[in-house]
Formats: sequence, C-alpha cells, structure tokens
Amino acid sequence: MSIYMIGDVQGCDAALGRLLEHIDFSPSRDTLYLLGDLVNRGPASLAVLRRLIALEGAAHALLGNHDLHLLAAANGVRKSHRHDTVHDILDARDRDALLDWLRTRPMAVYAHGWLMVHAGVLPQWDVADTMARAGELEAVLRGAHWKAFLKTMYGNDPVQWNDALRGTDRLRVIVNAFTRLRFCSAQGEMEFESKDSANDAPKGFMPWYEVPGRRTEGVPVAFGHWSTLGALNRKDLQALDTGCVWGGCLTAARITGTPGQVERLMVRCEQARQPGKD
Repeated sequence: MSIYMIGDVQGCDAALGRLLEHIDFSPSRDTLYLLGDLVNRGPASLAVLRRLIALEGAAHALLGNHDLHLLAAANGVRKSHRHDTVHDILDARDRDALLDWLRTRPMAVYAHGWLMVHAGVLPQWDVADTMARAGELEAVLRGAHWKAFLKTMYGNDPVQWNDALRGTDRLRVIVNAFTRLRFCSAQGEMEFESKDSANDAPKGFMPWYEVPGRRTEGVPVAFGHWSTLGALNRKDLQALDTGCVWGGCLTAARITGTPGQVERLMVRCEQARQPGKD
C-alpha cells in the first residue's frame, strides 16, 4: 500500500494519467491526496473530475482557488476569464452532480502525519485550529446556503485572523488563507498581490512558512498553489505545485514510513501556457 500527495493538476488529465501509470497506482491498494486546483487552465478539466470521482475512496481531493472559481462561475457570481478552460464542465449534462461533488471536498486534511492544504496555513493556527477553521468553511459549502456564501467570498479584507471575527469576514479570512496565501507579515497579515518566488517577498512580508513562531512549526505540511516557488523539498514542508499547466511537471510525493520524509515522483506535462498566473 502506498500513499501519495499530488500537486495542482489544473485540468491536465493526460499528465495525471501518466503520473498514475508512473507510480503504478492501484485504487484497490493505494491512496491519493490531491492538493486542490483540480480544474482550469489545462485542456481537460471535465476528464479530471470524472477520473477522480471514479476513484472515490482511493482519491481524496482538496479545494483550491480555481475550484472555487468554477463554483462561482457556474452560479453567475463571477464571469469566466478568457483563459478559463472549464466550459466542458459547465456544458456537461451532469454538471450539477459534478459541482455538488466538488463543493463537498475538504479544505484541509491531516492524515498520515501530514497537514495538507492548497495554499497555506496562518501562523496563528496550530493543527487543531487549522482543521476547525477548515470545518467551518466546509460546513457552509456543503450546506443549503452555499450559493449565497459564494457571493460574499471574494475580497482581500480582513487581511489578518482574529478569533473574534464572525460571519462573512471570518469565512473570507479562512478561504483566503487556505486558497490564496503565499506571503504574510510576522503578525500574520496576508499579502495577495505578489506571485513571485520566495526570494522576492514584498517589503515587510515573508513566505507564510517562514514566519517566526508559527504554530504549525514542526508539523509536516504539504501544499500547492505556488508554482513560482521552485523546489521546496524538506522534511517539514513539501511544495507540490511544480507548474504542470505551465509546461512543468506534475509531482507526486509518496509518504514513506519515516516521519516527514517522502519520495518525489514527476512526469512532464505537454501543456505549455505562459507562466505568471496562479
């Protein structure tokens, strides 16, 4: 039995298929955790969703910002961007079932010694906090009023977590942390403009995982979202968005029996979009 964490697929179903062949994946034996951004920008978002749904039980997928964008676009909350490639899903006869499956995916997973998120974890949160905040957002997305939430989801404010936050402000901080976070200040203020590498942090900010005293320090964390980050392969951190949709690689990290250690396996992607978008 093998357990794998996989970075941003973004509609690159052919690359996902080759990666599963490369790792000799068996759904009766192995388990996958996909770290969000399942869809969009790549050529076959519908095929990705259908593949993962067929692997239900063996494949566990997190929600990323592109997945939430699809939900918003499908419900008229956001207009499709000219680079979006989710029309195959929106035009599918079973689109409602596909979207319902997508919106019930988790925001965070803590399993096999790893905390898994799409983008990042705020420095004020420990593992229990992270999972509790994920649960709050998941409850809304799975509830009767999820479409109303989508209308209030977008925006940069508040930029900092506070336990006293309530309602829309509280949920917006949570969703931004899990799906958009790259840089934040020592006080945990999030910055959303820069998409550069960790070496090009805006003044006064740093990568979220370098904040001194962050409460998940020492806990192995795996994340995607940050294709410009470059190789980050540490016992306590695995950055797994290796730019598949930009002509890079799709990466799987196999969790080994040694705490915090993984074996990384990659396949090249034929997709060759211009970099610079998240």
